[in-house]
Amino acid sequence: MPRIGYTLSSEENGPNELVDIARRAEEAGFDFLSISDHFHPWVSAQGESPFVWSTLGAIANETDEIEVGVGVTCPTIRIHPVNVAHAVATVDELFGDRFTFGVGTGENLNEHVTGERWPEHDVRLEMLDEAMDVMRKLWTGETTSHHGEHYTVENARLYTCPDEQPTTIASAFGPQTAKWTADNADGLWCSGPKGAPVEAYEDAGGDGPTYTQLHGCYADSEEEAIETIYEQWPNGSIPGELGQELPTPAHFEQAAQMVEKEDIAEAGTTTEPDAQAHIDSIEEALEAGYDHVYFHQVGDEQEKAIELYEEDVLPSFQ
Repeated sequence: MPRIGYTLSSEENGPNELVDIARRAEEAGFDFLSISDHFHPWVSAQGESPFVWSTLGAIANETDEIEVGVGVTCPTIRIHPVNVAHAVATVDELFGDRFTFGVGTGENLNEHVTGERWPEHDVRLEMLDEAMDVMRKLWTGETTSHHGEHYTVENARLYTCPDEQPTTIASAFGPQTAKWTADNADGLWCSGPKGAPVEAYEDAGGDGPTYTQLHGCYADSEEEAIETIYEQWPNGSIPGELGQELPTPAHFEQAAQMVEKEDIAEAGTTTEPDAQAHIDSIEEALEAGYDHVYFHQVGDEQEKAIELYEEDVLPSFQ
């Protein structure tokens, strides 16, 4: 059976709201949640960006059975992998077998804030590879030292540590990272119903779970939904690699001036005010090869979206 999830958007909601949404999504019958890890929102209109690891602790305390993943963390520049490993180990203990750790090569938007240079993708992938090696050593609970090209660790030991290695899913959009994911992670994480990343991942030998996020807005009318996305999530229609390269929300706002409302409908977002549109969108992602599909409701109407899924969408996949 496919697994259907819901997005906890850290860019649009404060920590208390995220905990409330998580609790409500579990009540509604979603299989899993994915929470974003950002230092900045994409654009200022989104208005939030709480520290994900603190929020996850509260969510663990307020939920009972629903699976929760962070989608995704970049454990390379903004936060040293020693500290990420420490956070993951603690959160994994809080959730038990309900937690999934998502990793990726990151975005300049979040990672430049310490003043470190933003390297090209090949270097970032090398850094991610080395960071994962460091974290997996630490998750054994053994004293760890590491003197690598990008990181130094001396006599570090995690005393609060899970019995098994945390489940790690890696984000990949191109064939190079998809191959790395097949070799180094427990599954694939993506955005949108793109079939190419799944194909590249499986061609490279990947056989783990495949996650993708679908964006949209449930509102009283399609026009209202498009207006909400246009105001609060225009970054979804900014093309190419700008999402990885632009450094500040102000730069995203400048780039978003090129986005028209017509682009919203063409970006693959779900804006029709009926359950069948959401069902069709999920089925498209399943046909593309994903077995974990989760919906991101843009805007404030989280309860309306959850009710729609609870009453009319989730029963179609149970």
